[in-house]
Amino acid sequence: MKKYSIIVAGGKGTRMQSSTPKQFMEINGLPILMHTIDKFKKADSSIQIIVALPKNEIPAWNALVEQHGFTTAHQVVTGGDSRFQSVDNALQYIPNQNDCLIAVHDGVRPLVDTSVITQSYVDAEQYGSAIPTVAIKESIRRVTEEGNEMGNRDEFKLVQTPQTFRGDVIFPAFENGYIPSFTDDASVAEFSGHAMHLFEGNYENIKITTPEDLRIGEALIQ
Repeated sequence: MKKYSIIVAGGKGTRMQSSTPKQFMEINGLPILMHTIDKFKKADSSIQIIVALPKNEIPAWNALVEQHGFTTAHQVVTGGDSRFQSVDNALQYIPNQNDCLIAVHDGVRPLVDTSVITQSYVDAEQYGSAIPTVAIKESIRRVTEEGNEMGNRDEFKLVQTPQTFRGDVIFPAFENGYIPSFTDDASVAEFSGHAMHLFEGNYENIKITTPEDLRIGEALIQ
């Protein structure tokens, strides 16, 4: 099956306390988004990469590509007002909907392990979906209107990306339209009646959204 990756990069940088979109902030001399794109090409050079960016940020991205001499092949498409819309827009650029595998990944997760990317495509082809997760290390508490109580962390997992799907799963799921309860692409596919297959992610695969995350990312990449 042909492999695609949709990299969603619509962050504003608000929690980063910066006017620069977080996906354009530099780690080790390169914008975060470039590190992310390179991870997919390193995992499998045959993956066709589609990057969904806000329309007003595409010129800035093109300038960064020229500035850094970035040559990793990728297609830029206009994102939407939400993650759902951005992924939906990107899906329109993928032909042969029933004979492909599509990974959807956060543009600000440059520390995903290449083995996780590779495994996601293997598992998605077999099970229809592949969602990387890691175990919760800390204790958790359930908060209700009445107060709070101890929770069983063994009943929960932390969810990461890439979330990868066969074309015959993800395309019909997005055709159903958006509802506010969707938190990620797995929730979109699950709403359409598909069971989600979970596999082991990597703890370093953090989503860089705050200054603290940026410092951790810099340390791990260096």
